[in-house]
Amino acid sequence: MIYTVTFNPSLDYIVSVEDFRLGMTNRTSSELMLPGGKGLNVSMVLGNLGIENTALGFTAGFTGQEIVRRIEEMGVKSDLIPIHNGTSRINLKLKSIDGTEINGCGPEISEENVEKLMEKLDVLEPGDTLVLAGSIPGSMPDDIYKRIMERLQGREIMIVVDATRELLVNVLAYHPFLIKPNNHELGEIFHKELRTREEVIPYARKLQEMGAVNVLVSMAGEGAVLAAADGKVRTAAAPKGKLINGVGAGDSMVAGFVAGWMEKKDYEHAFCMGVAAGSASAFSELLATRKEIEAVYQQVIDRVEEDMR
Repeated sequence: MIYTVTFNPSLDYIVSVEDFRLGMTNRTSSELMLPGGKGLNVSMVLGNLGIENTALGFTAGFTGQEIVRRIEEMGVKSDLIPIHNGTSRINLKLKSIDGTEINGCGPEISEENVEKLMEKLDVLEPGDTLVLAGSIPGSMPDDIYKRIMERLQGREIMIVVDATRELLVNVLAYHPFLIKPNNHELGEIFHKELRTREEVIPYARKLQEMGAVNVLVSMAGEGAVLAAADGKVRTAAAPKGKLINGVGAGDSMVAGFVAGWMEKKDYEHAFCMGVAAGSASAFSELLATRKEIEAVYQQVIDRVEEDMR
């Protein structure tokens, strides 16, 4: 079974505004509201690929109830813990100004509620997969992912981490099966600006030296890099297509990689599935479907290069 954890799920309010003017009243030309949060996005894409999984995490207030309603309507099995103070966040994504977002804070999560999550994780069995993805509320310590991995150490659970800065670096000593920074997040760790796939490779390798088994680096329009446990580095240029909505593309890449690995236990196939899923979501208004991912897959296969550095 695959489990995903989202500490800070959201309702994502995605809007377009023509001729946006700062300090003025602006009206939307299109709008869309979707459940969000990196772990939930992974769960939804896995579901689209026909892979059963369970979404874990926390919800609060009326927005939390709506998040649960929407993901279950999409067929995602959820076991989210309700918090009785605060509300789950709403994130504003402004499509007409590329990359502009205003993200909410989310509710305060008590140590008692964290322990409830830990108890749910205690039931994981050897062979299960756990995806830890996304930010945490500011009230939580940045070693929470480390605490989870420490608790599950030696249980033969395949753990995937998609996080930034200390959340990510703190888990490396516990040898996560896969981590997925983007090139900007990778650069922040090493205080470098990394723009090309060639520049990314040595720093992906450094994260392996620090403990990660596999390092998958997403690079938006530049493609992706995989430093894999088989000793090979695989790179792929971005598939051709029209960018429609970049929200959830990186999470889709994680889901595609996990699905590909489970299917064939082959790194090249997993990498191509990851890049195809991430790109297919970027080319779609919603998170990618199986049909959309399969349509991009062959294009990715034709673009993969590898070496042994």
